[in-house]
Order: sequence, then C-alpha cells, then structure tokens
Amino acid sequence: MHPLISQRWSPRALDPAAEVTDEQLESLFEAARWAASSGNTQPGRWLVGRRGDASFQRIFDALRPGNQTWAGAASALLVGCVITEDETGRPMPVPDYVLGLSGQNLVLQAVAEGLVAHQMGGFSREAIASSFGLPATARAVVVIAVGVLGSPDLLPEDLAAREIAPRVRKPLSELVFTDTWGTPAF
Repeated sequence: MHPLISQRWSPRALDPAAEVTDEQLESLFEAARWAASSGNTQPGRWLVGRRGDASFQRIFDALRPGNQTWAGAASALLVGCVITEDETGRPMPVPDYVLGLSGQNLVLQAVAEGLVAHQMGGFSREAIASSFGLPATARAVVVIAVGVLGSPDLLPEDLAAREIAPRVRKPLSELVFTDTWGTPAF
C-alpha cells in the first residue's frame, strides 16, 4: 500500500496554534479538482473557512456538539457540497460518489503536505445551506477539518484514548466477495 494511504488517518488532536497557508489550501483544492469527475461534470463544490474568520465560525456552529469539542482547533474547516442538477435541470449522475473521490484526493494531498484531515458527517446540512445561501440544487455532504497534528493531551480523556488506540479495519474476507455474496475473494 502506498504510504500516503497507510499514513492517512482522522485525528481529532489538532494544534490550535498552527496555520495552513493559502498555498497549502490551494494545493488541497487542486488535488480535489483533478479527481475523476463523472464525464467532467465536476459536481463537487467547496466552502472554506479559516480559523478566526466568519466562514469558519458558521461551519463550526453547524457541527454537532461532539465534533465541536475538538474541531475548533482546526486550521481550516471545509464543506464538501454537491450540485444535484446540471444547467438544464437534469439530475447529476452519482454526485456524492464523485465528491467522495474529490474529497479523498484532497485528504491524501493533505497527508502529502504534512497536514492531517478529519472528515465528518456530524453537522447540520440545513444550517450550512442557510448560513451560506446554498441554492436549491446544492447540498452539503461532508465537513473536513484540516490542520497540523497536535497532542492527544489537548483532548477530553475519552477522545484522547481513541486518538492513541491502534487503527483497526475489517479484514478483506468481510469486504471483498466472489462467486456469491459472502464468499471471500481474499
């Protein structure tokens, strides 16, 4: 496995003093832009807030309380959105999948830049839509906290324990099948 993939994880302990530069953020979004794009329809759109600005605060306010306990230390909060219809009103094909590819490129670029990123589904889509004026054809899908790894000591005890716990994934035998459903390929 490539080191960018094996080194990617979703930490919550972020350095509250670290900053992500404009050049780093632009690099993340360039990586996102060059993901597979569903026939170049590119249905992914991004909102960005930097710690201390109004956009960051609006994204932070939309997070569920559990995510708010740690995400305020992020250098930037990003919201991945999808456009659900093209200019003619036709539904976009698989926009969430395409945004997922774009988001993974962004996250892997963060790893390459020496940054960390934590993707979250725990936020109010309605709050994002309202506070950023999303059109009816756009939908918020994911929030990503980006920053520099900090000490687990910055976290509440329960989250600190999760931060230092070994990463575990299901074995391939539970995920990849052949012949019939449930028959492991590996």
